Amino acid sequence: MWIDQRGSEVLAIPECLQLLVEAAKKGAIGRIAVSQEQAPIVHPVNFACRDHQVLVRLGPGLTVDAAEEGLIAFEVDQVDRDTATAWNVLVRGLATPLPESEPPDEAHLDPAPLVPEPGEKLLAIRIDVVTGRRFEPR
Repeated sequence: MWIDQRGSEVLAIPECLQLLVEAAKKGAIGRIAVSQEQAPIVHPVNFACRDHQVLVRLGPGLTVDAAEEGLIAFEVDQVDRDTATAWNVLVRGLATPLPESEPPDEAHLDPAPLVPEPGEKLLAIRIDVVTGRRFEPR
């Protein structure tokens, strides 16, 4: 086990991937971050995991325009004050649109947005780099 300079446990890649999948199955909210000329954008999203990819569904707008075919970041975390544990996982990778003719094979792999009018654009974020930390929240 490796502890970073702030006292957080650095997680191994398999554990990061396991936390990512478990969070998706529990309906956790993640965040995607995209770069733009004016300023970065961070957007909360529902997500699913499939074939070493994070799937997100977005509507039209700045976020999806900046994300398509670009390198983006995705982050998910959990804080449990009852057990005094917290963790976060950060993924960086290429985002590509999935054709509408290729919906996820199983319902739990289709990210289900909480908003009344979910977007139609399904993006797959390739998990190129993944890091994670576990720590005790203050």
